[in-house]
Amino acid sequence: MKPNIRLPYLVALSIMAVGVSPSPSNANPSPQGEFDEITVVSNNIELNRAKNLARQAAEVANGGLGEYRAEPSMHGVSSEAPFVDNGDGTWTFSFKGSRPGSSVYRIESVVTVSRNGQVRIDYNGLIRNSNQI
Repeated sequence: MKPNIRLPYLVALSIMAVGVSPSPSNANPSPQGEFDEITVVSNNIELNRAKNLARQAAEVANGGLGEYRAEPSMHGVSSEAPFVDNGDGTWTFSFKGSRPGSSVYRIESVVTVSRNGQVRIDYNGLIRNSNQI
């Protein structure tokens, strides 16, 4: 019987690959401290969660996905969503929505979401003039 040399070869390659991979703590050193990158990622995750909660609240308030679709910015990158950081651990999202398949926005939603996931709909109705906001 011929010995199988593939397994030891793969184990050796795996060990070598682990030995040369950079560790997260020194991959991108920061002059401010090693936790800056972790903080940015954490904040982005929290903001993305808040954006999704705001959009979902508007979807429910407007009859579900069969009746309502939020504008594309509420489905994309969280930092490009229409929001304001209130500085108190909450974000307020102001966005528009329409019926599925329509390009005419008729509904305006203003939703505030806290870091712990509490959602408050501040306004949900017909689009207001900018001087009414």
